Amino acid sequence: MDEKVFNLLEIMYAGLTDKIDNLGRELDNYKSNTATKHDLVRLENKMDENHKALYDGYKLTYEKLVSLEEKFESMSKSVERQDVEISFIKSMK
Repeated sequence: MDEKVFNLLEIMYAGLTDKIDNLGRELDNYKSNTATKHDLVRLENKMDENHKALYDGYKLTYEKLVSLEEKFESMSKSVERQDVEISFIKSMK
């Protein structure tokens, strides 16, 4: 009986050893796979493009805000001038 158990354990050990060796080879292939390296480079480029797009969006928003502030200031001056004119016209009556 002990011999049968020992033989079974020996067979299981050999099978597991083969599986572990195969897994190690696959891992080595994955690490050295140039397609994976190209995928990483492609991902980095895509991230760089997205970063640039976000920066461009921020820049456009800022430029639009500056433009709107200038228009607002111009309109405020116009309203003030009109208030002064209205006050002057009222005082003339």
